[in-house]
Formats: sequence, C-alpha cells, structure tokens
Amino acid sequence: MNINYLVSSISRQTAKPREPHNLFKDTSKMDSPTSDASLKEQLKSRFVGKTLDQVPTPSVILDLAKLETNCNGMLEATEKLGLLWRAHIKTHKTTELTRLQVGNDKSTPVNIVVSTIIEAENILPLLKEYQSKGRKVNVLFSFPLFPSAASRLADLSAQLGPDSISLMIDHSDQLVSAATIAHTTGAYPPLVFIKIDGGYHRAGVQPSPSFATGESTQGDSSHPSEVLIDAVLEAEKQNKCVLHGVYIHAGHSYGTRTDWAALGYLAQEFQICLDFAEAIRKRSPGHKLVLSVGATPTATTIQHPSIISSGDNNNGDSSVQKLKAFITAQSKRENPFSLEVHAGVYSTLDLQQLATHARDSSLLKADDIAISVLAEIASLYPSRGKNSTTEALINAGCLALGREPVTDKGSIPGVDYSGWGFLMPWGGNLTSNPTPGPDFPRVHPGWQVGKVSQEHGILVWDGKPEDEIPLQYGQRVRIWPNHSCIAGACFDWYLIVDSRSKGREDEVVDVWPRWRGW
Repeated sequence: MNINYLVSSISRQTAKPREPHNLFKDTSKMDSPTSDASLKEQLKSRFVGKTLDQVPTPSVILDLAKLETNCNGMLEATEKLGLLWRAHIKTHKTTELTRLQVGNDKSTPVNIVVSTIIEAENILPLLKEYQSKGRKVNVLFSFPLFPSAASRLADLSAQLGPDSISLMIDHSDQLVSAATIAHTTGAYPPLVFIKIDGGYHRAGVQPSPSFATGESTQGDSSHPSEVLIDAVLEAEKQNKCVLHGVYIHAGHSYGTRTDWAALGYLAQEFQICLDFAEAIRKRSPGHKLVLSVGATPTATTIQHPSIISSGDNNNGDSSVQKLKAFITAQSKRENPFSLEVHAGVYSTLDLQQLATHARDSSLLKADDIAISVLAEIASLYPSRGKNSTTEALINAGCLALGREPVTDKGSIPGVDYSGWGFLMPWGGNLTSNPTPGPDFPRVHPGWQVGKVSQEHGILVWDGKPEDEIPLQYGQRVRIWPNHSCIAGACFDWYLIVDSRSKGREDEVVDVWPRWRGW
C-alpha cells in the first residue's frame, strides 16, 4: 500500500508521509525522524488489533516469535565462542529488527552492516541512543566505496564520532574517496576492511597465491592484492584511513544441500582471511586486525551443538574439529586477530536458506521462516495445470515475492523445487498443505507459486491430482518467499504478528516502517 494513500485515508489525520532522501541534505543537522515516528503511529492506529483476514493484500508479514528465536540464536552462539558479531540490516531495513539483531547487552558493541547509505542514515538515531548508553557503535558500508558516497558517509562520521564508520575497499583507487571522508571538516578517518573475493566473484580482491604459502613480502609482487595492501597501509600512514581488518562473504555457500556442509565454507573463509592478514602483518608487524567472515549459511553453522558446547565432542566431524581448533589457536596467540562473524537474512530466513541445509532440521526447518507474503486468490482455472490439476491466480507477483530462484543443484535438472514461493500451512483447509521437509528442495509437494509476472502469481499443485487441496475464490494465503531481502523491497512496512499468542496468532501487534531507496 502506498504511504500517500494511507495518510489520506486514516481518519482525517494530517501527518505527511516520509520525505525521500535529499542527496544534498546536510545529515549533520538531522534531528530524530519525527515523521517516521508519526507514520508508525498512524500505521499502528490503522492495523494493530486487526487480523490477517482484515488487512489489505498483498502485505508482508513478520512473526515476532520467530524473529526473536533466530536473532537470539546468533547472539548466544557468538557470545559462547567469544566471537565479535556484526549484524547486516539490509534484509529488513527497520529500526525494530535491528534492535533484536544487536541485543541489549550493554557490554557488547553495536556493529552493523548496511548495503545502502539510506540504511545508515535512518539507523542513526538508534545508534546515538546506544552511544548514550555507553555502547560503542560502528557502521560498515558494505558496498565497495564509490565517489558519490563519500560526502554522505562523512556526514555520518561527523555525527557518530571516531571509529564509527567502516568502508569496504577492494581497489586502491577507492582510497581517494576514503581520503575525502577523512579530510571533511568534522569527520574522522574511516576504518577500512579489505574485501576479499573468496570464490563467489561478486566483489573483492582475489588473494595472491603466495598468501596461502606464507611467501608474501613487501614489494615482491605486482599482484592486485599486494598492491592494495601496500596502498592501504600507505594511506593509513597519511591518516586517510585506519586499516581495521579483512572481510569475506561466502555467497557460494548458498549452494550447499546437505546438513552442516556450510561448515566447510566457514573454515575456508577463516583460513583465507588468516592468510591475507598474515601477509598484512609481514608488512606491518603487530597490526591489529579483525577477520570478518560470514554469509547466513556459514555464519549460522557456529550454532552446531558440538561447536558451542564446552566439551571435546566433535561427533567425528572434521569440519567441527577444524573450526574449534582454529578459534582456540587464535585465542592463544600472543597477538591474536579478532574474529568476527556477520550475517543478515538469518533473522527472517526464507526458502533459499532452508534449501542450504546449513544446519540440521533440529535448528533449521520451514517453521523457522519468519517472513510471509499475504495474498488473495483472485481466480481459479480447473484442469489447466499439470495432470489436469487446478491453477489459481493470486494478487502477488514478482513485485511482491521477488524473482530470485532457489538454485537448482539437483543431480537431474528440473526435479528440485523451482517455484517462486511456497504456501504456508495456514488458513482453513490449507493447514494441511505439505510443509517443505528434510528432503527439500529435492522433494517439494504441495501448493506453490509456479509462475510470476509483475502483479500476477500462479499457484500450481505439485503432487498427485487426487491429493490436491481445494482452493476457493477470495481465499487468503501466506507464502514463504525464496529470498526475503527481495520480497520485502517493494513494501513500505511490515505487519507484525506473534505466533506465541495462542488463539490470536493472526492478530497484528505492531507495524514496522521500512526504509527504501539508496
């Protein structure tokens, strides 16, 4: 629903919708976002207390109970292992879920990752709140630095103070823009993470082969990674930045399909970062560095029971043994590297994450997915589907669900799940819709979104025709999306329900405005 429509329709209230970000606005003079607060109150007055049968469709829904469970799992695991934690907020782009991700332990720093500057600008009041309570804050802009970002990041630096802004650098030319931030009046030299390409090939500098053998020394190569290290250290000497650490994102771990296989990717991430950091220390002995690793599949594997337990039981898993040994070895070094884990979509989960089997079914199952898209059946097409099954039209297409697939990794192409969303077992007769189980995505019976266009989604039945669950015109459905970051992108707010409220699981208890833009 459009904000302008909402404002005009709420009982003659006159509050204005949020203003779009002005690229020339001086964020150093930003006040608390009273317009956002006003919008939230308007949204609550309209929706809180209503059920999911009474709200407009399509709407995007978050389950508070599941969000808290997912967020607490990461906070507890990193605490037990003595790891630093950095929460990525790009998935949801809300203040409220950021609070859950960073927790309320005043002794821990608030380290977050953003993928757009608008996220950092909107989370600014919350970060100031945490600073007022004595918590250190740091925002990492995770996109490799581009020139037009510098002025806005400098404004944020001036607002938050020293060591509050981190940058992602994967090419020496970007250091010119980093210097712009450092030289802006009121701002401070930014912290810098060198972004490493660990095999995903989206962004990052590829490590020199010599790093893995320990042969790297200053000036011995023209390899881009060594050129970059030298350039960052030189910029640091000139007070243009502070080399804070190395960062890696194992996006290719989304392709795992067996329980705990992502643990192997996590071990690789740590080793690649360690080799890179050792190459830095050969040039700058004793340099303090953070090794930041993660993607939701790899980061969440630290919840493995044998990893977070205090005993020596590895259940014969060499990946578990290797990771525990790595963490222990770093803690015993005379000048250890700090180990940090980062992740974002773990908070909501989605079908892509379910398909990875990054954890076993005791810790990762369909019922843990906290996000769903509420839609209505607008038409029915009997016998149009496979084996003369029914197809149904819903008012949620790719603008509501996204158009990112669950990558087909099956041994026989076309057998694994290839839809655009899966119906939750929710509402009337659909409570019996099959739930994706331990064999997902290879096995995927039930109602799912088989085709999408801009506003249209087509429900298809996968399974025996005689097992088809009947659908009705006007029936409401909730859909688990493939990728929650994309599914939320076209919505201005999330409707919040709480499945712990027995008998009131479908009642809206809160509304969270969502930031949009760059």
